[in-house]
Amino acid sequence: MANHKSALKRIRSNEKKRVLNRYQHKTTRNAIKALRLIEDQKDAAVKLPLVVSMIDKLAKKNIIHDNKASNLKSKLTKHVAAL
Repeated sequence: MANHKSALKRIRSNEKKRVLNRYQHKTTRNAIKALRLIEDQKDAAVKLPLVVSMIDKLAKKNIIHDNKASNLKSKLTKHVAAL
């Protein structure tokens, strides 16, 4: 166990950040899956900017790598265009 007050605080703050990051990442993954299941191009085109925004936020906070975000956005855009 930690011996300093600052270390105890760091443990608490790290846990809060970890839980929030997991929530945001899981929510974005679910949104991506939902977008891939949509078969109507109009609905997908409406949902695409929202999902891209979620992906950008994850990349900005370093929850996912910038290149992974770019690859996801590219694949989703191609998928929607092909509908």
